[in-house]
Amino acid sequence: MKTRTLNLRALAAAFAIALPVTVAGHPALAAKPEIYTPPLTRLALEGYDPVSYFGGQPAKGDPQFTTTYKGAEYRFASAQNLARFKAGPEAFLPQYGGYCAWAVAHNYTAKGDPLAWKVVGGRLYLNYDRKIQERWAADIPGNIAKGDHNWPQVLK
Repeated sequence: MKTRTLNLRALAAAFAIALPVTVAGHPALAAKPEIYTPPLTRLALEGYDPVSYFGGQPAKGDPQFTTTYKGAEYRFASAQNLARFKAGPEAFLPQYGGYCAWAVAHNYTAKGDPLAWKVVGGRLYLNYDRKIQERWAADIPGNIAKGDHNWPQVLK
């Protein structure tokens, strides 16, 4: 009888230790990363050059001009754009880590599409797609204010 009680206690102790570790490590319950990258990759902006947006047109980056910042890989169309980014990366990063600006304004996250973008006040904003971008653009100042209020708590 004593052996059975000890085994049940050992099993209960193992379960008590394993459950919180399993739940805390579950992807659906973990905080989202600060910078959006597609699953199974750390490539930000789907390989688009973040500096190029500020010239008025996004350009695909070249794998030979690459850097890592805050755990995400960024590609650049030229060595000059790479150098500009390295000199001041925060000036070129999309707001809300590249998540959809409209979603963040509404207190949730969704991927940002690098082709649904707008620079406002020297800051780059991405949206889920062009249709969502139209909704976001209907009240840019209001949506930015709401997004700024929700960021980064929306990642939790």
